[in-house]
Amino acid sequence: MEGTPFTIGGPELVTDVSPAGWVVDGTRGPGYTVGSLVPRSFAAYARVFHPAYLDEAEVRWTTVAHGNGRLPHPSMEWISITGSWQYLQGSSDQPGLWNNQPTQGSLPVPQTARLSGLLARHTTTANRCWFAVWRGFGALAVPTAGIPTIAMTHRPMVLLTGPLTAATASLEHPPWDRRASLWWPEDRAWCVATDVDLMTTYVGGSRACINVLTADDQLEAMPVPVDQRITWDSDSINPTPPRTAH
Repeated sequence: MEGTPFTIGGPELVTDVSPAGWVVDGTRGPGYTVGSLVPRSFAAYARVFHPAYLDEAEVRWTTVAHGNGRLPHPSMEWISITGSWQYLQGSSDQPGLWNNQPTQGSLPVPQTARLSGLLARHTTTANRCWFAVWRGFGALAVPTAGIPTIAMTHRPMVLLTGPLTAATASLEHPPWDRRASLWWPEDRAWCVATDVDLMTTYVGGSRACINVLTADDQLEAMPVPVDQRITWDSDSINPTPPRTAH
């Protein structure tokens, strides 16, 4: 492995992207599904919902769904449980229910810390992990010019390595705050993916690992199948509002 002198909060940028080859190979295929973000080789998968906020308090998607008379379930989408596309813009809220939408494109620090702590129990290589971030983010603190990239579909990424504790490190210049788009341990026991366009994070792992995540009371996580669609209109129960609705 060839490294550069560049480090940020623990991860070290590398120019040999071959350790990510199994992720690229494992996510190839048609459609926008869980398996297009996380390799299809895992026994089970979970979806971790990024919380909304009411002032400083976290608000779960389940609470938002109930507040709008919608049904919470593993394939629920933000526009479907709130009832409008306008709530993706960040300029509108639902007073008394939430006033800050879930973070898009990055798992918040508290959830990242909790998730990495749980995942640490399900790998033998927590001291050696890989972190990839989409090179298209505008405020990246990671140099990208001339750096080889991981050929993820639609999302070329640069690769870093470090201990699992580096999962909470921001890869953007302040005041921006963004964590890795993909991360996994050297032993490939699990893989975590957060797409730039989404408000949820997906995890693949053993059934025991995923059971621990979905049972944890500090994460809002639900089990999902690898072929579950991940687009905004993929809520299989609650109606998808028309784009003109307000």
